[in-house]
Amino acid sequence: MGQKLLLAVGATLIVAALAIGAVGVTQFNWTSGPNAGAVVPGYGPGGMMGRDRPGGMMGGYGPRGVMGGGYPAGAQTISIDQAQQNVKQYVARYGGSNLVLDELIEFQNNFYALVKEKSTGTGAFELLVDRVTGAVAPEPGPNMIWNTKYGMMAGGMMGVLRPSGAMTVTADRAGQIAQAWLDANVNGAKIETPDAFYGYYTVHFTQNGQVAGMLSVNGYGGQVWFHTWHGAFVQLREVAS
Repeated sequence: MGQKLLLAVGATLIVAALAIGAVGVTQFNWTSGPNAGAVVPGYGPGGMMGRDRPGGMMGGYGPRGVMGGGYPAGAQTISIDQAQQNVKQYVARYGGSNLVLDELIEFQNNFYALVKEKSTGTGAFELLVDRVTGAVAPEPGPNMIWNTKYGMMAGGMMGVLRPSGAMTVTADRAGQIAQAWLDANVNGAKIETPDAFYGYYTVHFTQNGQVAGMLSVNGYGGQVWFHTWHGAFVQLREVAS
């Protein structure tokens, strides 16, 4: 690939990222609280990252259970042990001496992995594992867009679009926002303790005592981002540090 083409591709990706960041700041008002609990639209099925639009901006990226295409009939899926091994290898390649796999959940469409910092106990990032190929990729949504340390907003690339300072939404408040959203949208759902990341919280919720899904709450404006891509819960594994 020629240098001019590489530069053009890079510029396109930066413009796309800036557009996403601008939407987050202008439409969803990340840095203030009046819209706390508002749902971030356009990122579920049929939206920009929806698995019903495989030809979208990020079509072909990440596990097929997320971005579209689905799995072939009768496809052999990997075990949770294999998924755990793949995530640990990914974290090691990332340079993860301070990173540890904390939790692994198998869903119908993918495996979900929560990676934390050893030194702080704070969530670093979230990963998805393809259930057939075992490929590991960053989870879309808040993990990429709201994560101020490990996501697209990290490193100062976004300039003024990057929120700064401590999160203004506390963990308790994030839990309240998440529960209020669930009360209005998911019958009988109850939150678990929010996991803090840089710039946001991710909250698991249960139905009838079993994990049923998750959502995220922005740490500066309180907006809710429902994770539409997991499918039905299969099993959960807490991973020792």
